Amino acid sequence: MSLGILDRVRAAAQEVAARANYVRIDESSIPAYVASLPIEQASSPKLDPRYHYLGDPREIVAYLLTLNAINFGSGYFPHLQKRPRLSGYFTIATSLKERFESRGAFRARELCRLTPEDCANIFEQNLTKPPIRELMGLFASAWNELGRHLLDRYEGDFVGLVNAADSSAERLVELLVKMPHFQDIQTYNNLEVPFYKRAQLTAADLSTALGNQSFGFFNDLPRLTIFADNLIPHVLRIDNVLQYKQSLAAKIDAEELIGAGTEEEVEIRACTIHAAELIVAELRRLGHKVSALKLDYFLWNRGQQPEYKSRPRHRTRTIFY
Repeated sequence: MSLGILDRVRAAAQEVAARANYVRIDESSIPAYVASLPIEQASSPKLDPRYHYLGDPREIVAYLLTLNAINFGSGYFPHLQKRPRLSGYFTIATSLKERFESRGAFRARELCRLTPEDCANIFEQNLTKPPIRELMGLFASAWNELGRHLLDRYEGDFVGLVNAADSSAERLVELLVKMPHFQDIQTYNNLEVPFYKRAQLTAADLSTALGNQSFGFFNDLPRLTIFADNLIPHVLRIDNVLQYKQSLAAKIDAEELIGAGTEEEVEIRACTIHAAELIVAELRRLGHKVSALKLDYFLWNRGQQPEYKSRPRHRTRTIFY
């Protein structure tokens, strides 16, 4: 029997972890680590209405598909003009929310026509900065692609794409990764390593925003893996679950860019996924009903604390996170 798309994510992550040269999972530390976590404080994921559009359900679908189409750029965020006290992600999410509130959802044909200049206007960015001009160009390209995809396959209807998943988060991932900007796959020593971070996050966000009802109902959310970006591995590194080779640690601490698709970057993300699987298994062994999705939310919020914010995380310029 062939593996499902999310089984392939897990299997490849485990294989990379077994081969890794730059990143090691300290598996012996996981029982004590899990025992130390205030997991009783873990709450269900929520989207904050201060930063996300949470109005009409059909427009929520349009908002979250539009947002997650460009939910990348953390490697560029040191150059992003951020709103006061907001991170790069929340700056982008809030600007898009305000656009939806003032002018309504984008139509698919509008997305096809958007330019880097349009994106800079929406997100209040300065195109004279080369990294920001590059990022706004990538945003425009991703939105153009989404618009064309919706027109070609779903008569321009955002909800049509979600309905085609037939209430399966895994199927939604399969549908989204038909678009190149969602095809989050790297090659590692002749091994194909899929991550599908943004495609998985889209399903999770829809479920969270809509209370796992209506267009956000998915019957297989526990199938999702953790979302391999640059914050979750940072938390697991600071917490000593992930251990980095000195050369990699020195690069990150010096705030040097880690190349997209390099062995170092693939190992960071893959070991994060496999470490999360081990943590979830230990939590379940102890009787906690925690999915990778809930663990991701818990660790992401943990990463907002000063002890994590004060140290550099890895930065990679990529369209995948």
